[in-house]
Amino acid sequence: ASPPRPAAPEPRDAWETVRVARHPGRPTTLDYLETAFDGFVELHGDRLGADCPAIVGGVARLDGRPVMVIGHQKGHTTAELVARNFGMASPAGHRKALRLARLAARLRLPVVTLVDTPGADPGVTAEQQGQAAAIAENILAMSVLPTPVVAVVTGEGGSGGALALAVADRVLMLEHAVYSVISPEGCAAILWPDSSAAPQAARALRLTGADLCRLGVVDELVPEPYPAAHG
Repeated sequence: ASPPRPAAPEPRDAWETVRVARHPGRPTTLDYLETAFDGFVELHGDRLGADCPAIVGGVARLDGRPVMVIGHQKGHTTAELVARNFGMASPAGHRKALRLARLAARLRLPVVTLVDTPGADPGVTAEQQGQAAAIAENILAMSVLPTPVVAVVTGEGGSGGALALAVADRVLMLEHAVYSVISPEGCAAILWPDSSAAPQAARALRLTGADLCRLGVVDELVPEPYPAAHG
């Protein structure tokens, strides 16, 4: 017989939840595509000249049903994180996501998005290439997409980079994920003397799944294996 499951601990402090959500061992979009979906075929490129590695997407089957899956991709090692730009999508990444969502609408496929990003790429090049406009176009298009969209915040749901994939008919959050308009460090740097007040900012932001369910921002929490999805 398997050992009994330990008693569930008290709810984590918000800052501790942020640290769990950022753990490099947490499953990535590609991990979920390997374990929860079947027959994934990746589709590349924004059709304007770039293929952002921070966004992966394509067609797959979920419980036997064809779907379009689009998600942020981080990685587990430093090399993977650097190669994927830490899951921070460029305008090309957001355009790729939008292209796949529109393709899903044409094919009448439901869309599943997996959200795990500290935010959109904040670099000068991304701004010069129209980052804000790319995110805004995604938000507009996803809000009127004529096919069902389910978004799942699997780790970090950070700012506009998260919203670019998280505007959906149903928004779910993993038990130890976070979802916020700004990172605790960014909030602390604006409202407190410096970013060392991040734990205090995390509590004030109400960014945990329990808080966001209570506020009606997300629809449902998805339980994680004990003690967390990364084991």
